[in-house]
Amino acid sequence: MGRIRILSDNVANKIAAGEVVERPASVVKELLENSLDAGATEFRLEVEAGGRRLIRLADNGSGMMRDDALLAFERHATSKLSDVKDLLSIATLGFRGEALPSIASVSRLLLETRTREDQVGTAVEINGGRLLRCDEAALAQGTTITVRDLFYNVPARKKFLRSEQTEIAHVASLVTHYSLAHPGKSFSLRHNNAELLDVTPVASLRERVFQVFGSAVLEDLIDLGERSRELAMPPEPDEAAGMRRFRLRGFVSGPQVQKLNRNSVYLFVNGRLIRDRLLLHAITAAYHNLIPPACFPFALLFLDCDAEEVDVNVHPSKTEVRFRHGSLVHDLVRDTIREALMAQRPVPSLASQPTGVPLRSPAQPAAALPYSEFSQRMENMGISASMTVPPSLSAPEAQTAAETLPEFTLHRPASPVPRFEFTDLLHREPVSSRASYSETPYAEAAAPRLAVPDTHGPFLADGALPEPANLDALRDLRPLGQIHDSFIVAAGRDGLWIIDQHVAHERILFEQVLAARARGSAESQRLLIPAVIGLTAAQQIEYARIAAELEGLGFESEPFGNRTIAVKSAPAGLNSSDIERVLFELLEISEQELRKTSVEDLRRAMAASIACRAAIKINTRLEPEKISWLLRALAATSCPMSCPHGRPIALRYSTRDILKSFHRI
Repeated sequence: MGRIRILSDNVANKIAAGEVVERPASVVKELLENSLDAGATEFRLEVEAGGRRLIRLADNGSGMMRDDALLAFERHATSKLSDVKDLLSIATLGFRGEALPSIASVSRLLLETRTREDQVGTAVEINGGRLLRCDEAALAQGTTITVRDLFYNVPARKKFLRSEQTEIAHVASLVTHYSLAHPGKSFSLRHNNAELLDVTPVASLRERVFQVFGSAVLEDLIDLGERSRELAMPPEPDEAAGMRRFRLRGFVSGPQVQKLNRNSVYLFVNGRLIRDRLLLHAITAAYHNLIPPACFPFALLFLDCDAEEVDVNVHPSKTEVRFRHGSLVHDLVRDTIREALMAQRPVPSLASQPTGVPLRSPAQPAAALPYSEFSQRMENMGISASMTVPPSLSAPEAQTAAETLPEFTLHRPASPVPRFEFTDLLHREPVSSRASYSETPYAEAAAPRLAVPDTHGPFLADGALPEPANLDALRDLRPLGQIHDSFIVAAGRDGLWIIDQHVAHERILFEQVLAARARGSAESQRLLIPAVIGLTAAQQIEYARIAAELEGLGFESEPFGNRTIAVKSAPAGLNSSDIERVLFELLEISEQELRKTSVEDLRRAMAASIACRAAIKINTRLEPEKISWLLRALAATSCPMSCPHGRPIALRYSTRDILKSFHRI
């Protein structure tokens, strides 16, 4: 007798369940996607014991007739596909026909459904893949699927489930994702009879972001709007060249928001929740030189394109996709985010402590929870409030009427600029500045008018508090002095600013080096005695590879014997003692960057290294003229938010925060 045999449907379904049903969140994902495909607008999800004991999803979708309800539990039974050509343009979230039979094979499942045309509904009960009953039932339009005792008949799989808190965190995160993708629909999630999420339909994505994350997160986000772009597609072997339309919308955070993981990156392609390395790399590339390499931004992105441009039939769980023209999509996402960041120039602020309990906004739905109440409920269930499950709706803090306060003019201090003298055990003696400064004086700026608390008159004529639109406010700052000869303190009409003098100068020099490299006229200084530097064999290979780039950055060098080079000129501003160290850094950057990034990224990394070495050091006392030059030159840069390595440059303590701290408003 032969050794090869056909597996039974029961075994085949359990194997498929191993690919499709990884955990309770996988069940919720499949059920939610089927409900969305059915046109539902209301989703009510109940979960018990993290999904082990119960998962029940009720929707108001189109429902199913009796025959379809029975056929849905057959393997590869689907209403989404009819021909192999349909795989090339899949527009629905589900299409494989594996979800329901796979879930039913490892649980006790009850399906209750009714269409609008039918007078009665259908109830189908399946236990471990075996049909128990199919009866008529009085039901409302839509579908309710109840999944009990997940993996009860596969104990080996059940052992791999995490704690109840971890599993419900995955479920809540998933439901939150889909609520963001569909702001016009309502989503409700309850765990062990405690409400975790309840959002009502809203008109815009911004309102849904406010519902889910609250006003504090929304204030740090940059709205990309809706950006459409038509890209010319290269000709395929069997097709002519054509135009494809891509639409990108969503929100991204400013450089001041830095997450330690990717849990705050939400990606959707044609409404499908995905995890895609290509898009993640595009987001990382957009924030290159804006945030540290080990940090991640908040991003909520929706990419819509022709169904033919993306292949969703890549992974059984349908969380991975493959783009037909990946490099074009990558560049579109990267450039769109980068342009938005450069145009917005968001202002990092020092957070102030709340002075009262947030009040519920009149426009806030009654079912929504303030963040404090949400955290308390999560903690009562044993779920850490620090997990990535966002609150349902964090209402903005209620604003009380401002006291009557007059306007006050801050006069420019006389030269020299007064310094704040603080006693600090870690204070070190200042070192001399090694940076060169522009001798061109800037035009005299008008003194900014500051509103300062007092006991008479209105704070502002219109009752409003001054807030800067972006970092262009740096142009009007009035320097007050230095803290520990390292941080510049300045006043503006919008509040108090603290600027890191080293990274500020680093950003200025970085853009100057790149601009000079683009013009082919990098400034360099001739060395009195050439610096002779010995190289290893690997460094000599890298030097030969980037010799032209080094020359473009201001280095004049040539081979000088075996594995030795002589440097005759170096970029202006570099101290002679730093030349060897900078060259070794550039050779190391070349070895790393050329293997994984473009030549442009290599140039930016090399320019960042040069700028860091040539910039003003900390513990350096600056003259008033140099402080003024630094602030105005920083405001003239294209990206004054962060240094080339991603560290923040300026922080603002707004006038509103100052007034709150002193209980003035």
